[in-house]
This record gives sequence, structure tokens and C-alpha cells, in this order.
Amino acid sequence: MRQQIVYGWNFIFNAEISPLRHIPDVAVRHYVLQALALMWAVTFAVAIGSYTLLAASIIGHAVLIAAAAITVATYTAAAKKPTLFERGSGRRSDGEHD
Repeated sequence: MRQQIVYGWNFIFNAEISPLRHIPDVAVRHYVLQALALMWAVTFAVAIGSYTLLAASIIGHAVLIAAAAITVATYTAAAKKPTLFERGSGRRSDGEHD
């Protein structure tokens, strides 16, 4: 049961496992995931008959998907360009701000 939950989670949210991995442009992939989140938010709101919670559901889904996307982008940047995170306190080597 636990493996099925982990597999399901990865299948939806892991960019390396999800079928969306075949979309080469990360921005388009993110847009598609946002569109799916909107579709599911509307679907659940209609299914439970609660149109008053539709806006909250859409916002909640958008925030969760955005957080996942930011996490993936951060991990990807750390893996491909670790020097990006080595800037320190934002000062140049001579002590001045950039």
C-alpha cells in the first residue's frame, strides 16, 4: 500500500517520472500542470456541489503546484549549476554589493 502511494505521488509530481517529462520546455510543462490543477479544482468543487469554495480550491491548488514547481526548479538548479548558490551574502569579492 505504501509503495502504491509513493508511486502515485511520484507519477503525478515527480518531473522525472511523470508523463509530462516528455515535454522539453519546463515552462510549458509547468503550464500544463497548472491547467490540470485548475481542472481538478473545478471538478472537485462541482462534484461536492460547493461553488462557494471553488475560488479557495483554485488558489490552494495553485499555491501547492507553485511550491512543487519552485522546489523542482531549485533542485534542478542545484544539480546543474551549484555555483549559483555560492554567492554568499550578496557582496562582491571586494566587499561591495553587486
